Amino acid sequence: MGLTSPAAAQALPGADTVYASAPPRLLQIRTLLADAGRQTSTGSGFLVSADGLAITNYHVVSDAALEPKTYRLEYTGADGSQGAVTLLAVDLPNDLALVRVDKQDAPFFAFDKAALDGPLPKGERLYSLGNPLDLGFTIIEGTYNGLVEHSYNDHIHFTGALNPGMSGGPAVNAQGQVVGVNVATRRGGQLISFLVPARFAAALLERKDARPAAGDLRKDVIAQLANWRAALYKSLGDEGFRDRVFGSYQAPETRAAWFECWASTNASASPKPRASINSTSCKADASVYVASDLNTGTVEVNHSYAKSIDLNQFQFATALTQLAQPRLTMGGSFRKWYTPQHCHEDFVGLTPSADHPPLRVMWCAQGYREFEGLYDVVLVAVTQDHADEALVSRLSLQAIAYDDALRLGKGFLERLQVAR
Repeated sequence: MGLTSPAAAQALPGADTVYASAPPRLLQIRTLLADAGRQTSTGSGFLVSADGLAITNYHVVSDAALEPKTYRLEYTGADGSQGAVTLLAVDLPNDLALVRVDKQDAPFFAFDKAALDGPLPKGERLYSLGNPLDLGFTIIEGTYNGLVEHSYNDHIHFTGALNPGMSGGPAVNAQGQVVGVNVATRRGGQLISFLVPARFAAALLERKDARPAAGDLRKDVIAQLANWRAALYKSLGDEGFRDRVFGSYQAPETRAAWFECWASTNASASPKPRASINSTSCKADASVYVASDLNTGTVEVNHSYAKSIDLNQFQFATALTQLAQPRLTMGGSFRKWYTPQHCHEDFVGLTPSADHPPLRVMWCAQGYREFEGLYDVVLVAVTQDHADEALVSRLSLQAIAYDDALRLGKGFLERLQVAR
């Protein structure tokens, strides 16, 4: 493998070169209260055509999409230009929006053809552009680390430090071509940043002439959520389940690669536990941003194997009741987004009884006020064949059609068996 000469290395474009031509093509997009004329949030965007078409994140403009009579959009260019923003189309699952601003014959960003055709080599240097924390337009250097694993939605792992306000800005290669769109960060002791792949932004740009009628963007958001969730749960059903052993029981875990699984135990708890509890939790990174107070789409499978140490059967039953609380995740303001929760509990025996332990089953569901036909559902099953050990299994499904929830729930219960 050859080494790059110092002269050649100096010739490679750097952040200063990339940024030099960027300002006329960059936008800050602000959401304002229509009556007060004051901003409620800011984000970034970038021009993708000479006649003023621009890309940003859906979550940057979501208030205006859902409540167009309450909110309006404005832009400020890095070159000092200002004006109104018209929202043309959204891609809810990929958190993108297409807008138009009053610019003509303006310079604009082109997409990296290699990024549209497939993944780039890991380690390629990228530059993210945007307006973090309303501090002014900024360039952040980082590297491309491929698509995030265990994720239903395609996201690029970017090592640069994205900050609030940069959402919707472009991430470009050394030639200034768009590779991705700034979308999110995750903080859990470390800062990890994500980009939406450029191919989704290019596909949204192709929809520039298919704008919904005035006032119908809200309906489009609702339809996109329903279609996306239907595809997700079809994929979950098609992938199917595999069986895992938990003590005396056999229980299902999904085969879908976009779940991430972790285990935990109370063995080291203090004071010393009177029942041992070993648990696994498999969760899908498949949530969708709908509004500032609603992220939905979580799918989770949990199993907890409990065994008494020195509890009598009544104390152990009480401990199981606490462990088996449905804990229906609401994901937002209950009264605004959801109908009241309804739960049903019953004892269930599956056949043949030699393979399936008797179960105490709880089923809770709540509907979405805005999204007809979608529900959040949680199914909890507790084995009832022993006085000193049990398996508590939980299936949590957000934004699912009721028939799909029944189908998946039935399949989940049928796979709860006695280990052989």
